[in-house]
Amino acid sequence: MSAIPKDIQTQWARVGPLLSIRNEREYEQAVERLNHLVDEVGTDELHPLYDLLDVLGTVVHAYEEQHYPLPICSGAEILRFLMEEHGLTASDLPELGSPDRVSDILAGKRELDVGQIRTLAKRFHVSPAVFIAQVEEA
Repeated sequence: MSAIPKDIQTQWARVGPLLSIRNEREYEQAVERLNHLVDEVGTDELHPLYDLLDVLGTVVHAYEEQHYPLPICSGAEILRFLMEEHGLTASDLPELGSPDRVSDILAGKRELDVGQIRTLAKRFHVSPAVFIAQVEEA
């Protein structure tokens, strides 16, 4: 006797492949599927496919963490990246201080302080943790 009823086993044969990633081809298919779900579902938690979007996002994230680990970056490197992505210059960030101060941060001459990290996290809609340099484990 199986712990899983026969009808669920039959449905799982159809749904299971959508939720497993074993190689690069399956990863690319999952990302494409995820993008389509994001377009269709958005943030509508009442949409019938919202849970599928959530689970598939978790599966894709787990695969990426295992196969595409993020490099260790300093807060200045993250800031530089975000500024490039948003087309910003040092003078576009007065909340960090003068353009010279921002340039010093980007050059590694100054560290971001806690207040600046909070401000940047809010501005770019990211976790403050992204601006804190991670120490590589031995």
